[in-house]
Amino acid sequence: MADAHPANGRPDDHVVVLFGATGDLAARKLIPGFFRLHHVGLMPHDYRIVGTSPIPMDRDQFREHARDAVAQFGRVKPHGKSWDQFLDRVDYVISDPPHLGDLATAVHEATAQIGSGTRILHYLSVPPFAMNDVVTSIGGSGLAGERSRVILEKPFGTNLDSAKALNALLHSVFTEPQVFRIDHFLGKEDVQNILAIRFANRLFEPVWSSQHVTHVTIDVPETLGVENRAAFYEETGAFRDMIVTHLFQAMGFVAMETPAGFTADALAAEKQRVFDAMLPLDPTRVVRGQYEGYRDIPAVAHDSDVETLVAVEARVENERWDGVPFYLRTGKRMPEGRRVITVSLKHAPLHLFPEDVGTRPDQLVFEIGEPGSIRVNFVSKEPGPTMTLGEAHLDFEYRKSFHPRDELEAYERLLHDAMLGERMLFNRADSVERLWEISEPLLASPPPVLPYAQDTWGPDGIDALVAPHSWYLPDA
Repeated sequence: MADAHPANGRPDDHVVVLFGATGDLAARKLIPGFFRLHHVGLMPHDYRIVGTSPIPMDRDQFREHARDAVAQFGRVKPHGKSWDQFLDRVDYVISDPPHLGDLATAVHEATAQIGSGTRILHYLSVPPFAMNDVVTSIGGSGLAGERSRVILEKPFGTNLDSAKALNALLHSVFTEPQVFRIDHFLGKEDVQNILAIRFANRLFEPVWSSQHVTHVTIDVPETLGVENRAAFYEETGAFRDMIVTHLFQAMGFVAMETPAGFTADALAAEKQRVFDAMLPLDPTRVVRGQYEGYRDIPAVAHDSDVETLVAVEARVENERWDGVPFYLRTGKRMPEGRRVITVSLKHAPLHLFPEDVGTRPDQLVFEIGEPGSIRVNFVSKEPGPTMTLGEAHLDFEYRKSFHPRDELEAYERLLHDAMLGERMLFNRADSVERLWEISEPLLASPPPVLPYAQDTWGPDGIDALVAPHSWYLPDA
């Protein structure tokens, strides 16, 4: 039985041009994502997917590559009528920018076959050094008309100047509404559910401010190392790879004011107000770590100062968040792979129960997963003859409340949104540039990296950064 998903309508007919089609991201997320959208009826009525890269390969070979990718990574396996229908729409053309002649011909032919009104969606799954050539080549090949759009993978520059240059290049080929800067973190259900929890439930919004909140943590530890991305990591590091692109954006959702409506423009405007109110990062309130053994990896300099872990204190200087620190942490080779956003509340003002000393304060915990969960930690009376307090919790799990077949994985959701032209979960040029702007003090004067043992929670300075508060993780 096919999956079911309540759709508001199919996208317009499309030709999807997948740059970097033979790469890791395409295999793990994009090709399986497009197939699942086809399987659940969320792809256009008529479409073509034209994969392209410099790798020599013909159509049949690429289709076999696509089958292998979906078999290994897909949520729906490549069998049956649905797969045959999908595969029949998949093509491949060798290209190496700036030479896109054969690709342009194939795209124009596919567009003509589908008919008038067809849109073109370019997905740039390419490394940062190739981005400029690909964008320029698209513009010079007649593939950037008013019915075209482009999706870009992070990083969106490496500092303020490069971000401005990239945006200027994009705007020389596309208009801003045609540009979709993808952040798969924002495509996850639990990140979006922060908005629902806050603005659709009177239970939570009244305490969502400095009057009641002590601190907020956004924690994304990873168990994996950087072995297969060492060259990339040497150019970026954990801060550029994760904080500027993912965690600051999630922080914008947590800290925003009530939007005027649930629209892309309204949400973007409120998130931008958060970014505009953020203070420049203080390098003395940042901890950079590097796991032991990182410098032994091929392609890593023997004296590398690149951080594989970073913890940052961020501040939002407005009335709602005055005095409330936001602590963001991410790192490689840590004990668990988690994505957790925690809002910690102050202790009750009247300490009627002296036994509550040492108990954890009330917390609202968003576990970002697919599917994820939400936990409310609070204090309750323990069973027994005395008024002794202990920690308790209430849990909401998506898997127990909603059928997982109704869920779209983050990339599936974002691919579908881009085809619809829905920009709500994508990053705007002004927000990207503002986040690089507040990062400039750190980029100019980063603290030295501190070593940490693999499978630990980082160097000693991590806990000192948040004192007298504490991280939610580990949550044993």
